[in-house]
Amino acid sequence: MSYKLFTTEQAWIEGESLRQLERTAAMPGMVQVAGFPDLHPGKGGPVGAAMLSEGLLYPYLTGSDAGCGMALFNTDLQTDKARPEKWARKLGGLEEPWDGDANDWLVQRGVQAGLFTASLGTIGMGNHFAELLRLHDLQDEGTFNNLGLDQKSIALLVHSGSRGLGQALLRNHTDRFRDGGLDAGTDEAAKYCTDHDQALLWAKANRELIAHRLLEQLGSGYQQSLDLCHNSVTQLAVDGKPCFLHRKGAAPSDQGAVIIPGSRGACSYLVMPTGDQSANLWSVAHGAGRKWSRGECEGRLENRYTAESLRKTKLGSYVVCEDRDLLYEEAPQAYKDIESVVSDMVSFGLIRVVAIYAPMLTYKVRGR
Repeated sequence: MSYKLFTTEQAWIEGESLRQLERTAAMPGMVQVAGFPDLHPGKGGPVGAAMLSEGLLYPYLTGSDAGCGMALFNTDLQTDKARPEKWARKLGGLEEPWDGDANDWLVQRGVQAGLFTASLGTIGMGNHFAELLRLHDLQDEGTFNNLGLDQKSIALLVHSGSRGLGQALLRNHTDRFRDGGLDAGTDEAAKYCTDHDQALLWAKANRELIAHRLLEQLGSGYQQSLDLCHNSVTQLAVDGKPCFLHRKGAAPSDQGAVIIPGSRGACSYLVMPTGDQSANLWSVAHGAGRKWSRGECEGRLENRYTAESLRKTKLGSYVVCEDRDLLYEEAPQAYKDIESVVSDMVSFGLIRVVAIYAPMLTYKVRGR
C-alpha cells in the first residue's frame, strides 16, 4: 500500500523519513499510513506519522517512550508581572527525585504503586521541556475560554513521557519479538496493551507533577487545560475487524483542542481540528519536527553561536539548559519552521488556529 503525506511542496521532508514511511506502509497488516509536516526519521520508524494496521500490533512503531505527550496548564502567574530572567536563575531541582509521596501521586491517578517512582516528576533529556508561555495572538476567544485559559495569565506547557517505564516496555517486547508484530487476541498483545496503558497514565501523572514542582517554586497554582499523548497505540474496530492505530510523534485530533509547540525559540500554536479527520487517521503534527539530526547540530552551529548565546532566544525568552551538548542539539535552528508546519495543516483543512503563544522561559536541565 502507499502512504499519504499532508504536506505542501514547500515542506522540508528528508528522503530517509519517506523511505521509513514506505517501509512501514509495506508491513504485514498495514491498512493506512499518514505523514505530517513535522515528519522526520526515527529509530527504525518515522516520527510525525500515524499508522493503522489490521490484526497486528507493532510496539516498535510506538517506540520507547509510550505516553510521551504535551500538557497545557493555566497558572496563577500574570503576564504583566512576569520575571522570566529572575525565574530562570531561581528554578531548579527537576532532575532530582521528588521528595513527596510518589506512590500516592500515582495511585490517585490510576497507576500501579512502585512504578519507576524515582523518575516521577522529572522532565528527562532530548526534546523534553517545561515552558512558560504568554499569549501572543488570540483568534478564537470562545474556544480559548472554554479550555479554562486566561488571556492575562501565563500558561505552562510540559513535554515529557514515561521515562524508564516506556523504555522497559519496548525492551520487554524487542527481547522476544525484535521489531515484529503481535497478533490481535493473543495473550502477548493483551499484556502489551495493559502495560502500555499504564505507561500512558504514568506519563500523564508525570507531566502534572512536573507542573506542580515547577510552579510551586514560583508560588503559583495551576489548572490543567489539556493533556494529549503523541506516542501510543489505540485499539479500535474498523468494519468489525480488530485494528490498531499507532501514533509516533502524532497528536490525536479526535479529543478536542491540540497544542503544537515550536522550537524553544518559536511560538506554539493552540489549534482545533476541523473536518472528518479519517483521511489523516484522526491525527495531526505534534510539533515543529527536527530538521537536523542531533549529531550534526554542534558542527553546524558552534562557529556561529556560543553556548551562552543559545540561552536567550531571538524572541527574548530564556532557556535553562546546563548541558552544553543538549543546548546545541535542541537549538531552534535544528527544527523546522512551526509556522510552515501549521500552515500546511490549515491548507489541508485539518485544523484552525485558536491562539498563538510565545515562549518566556524554557526549562530543560539544571546542573549537568
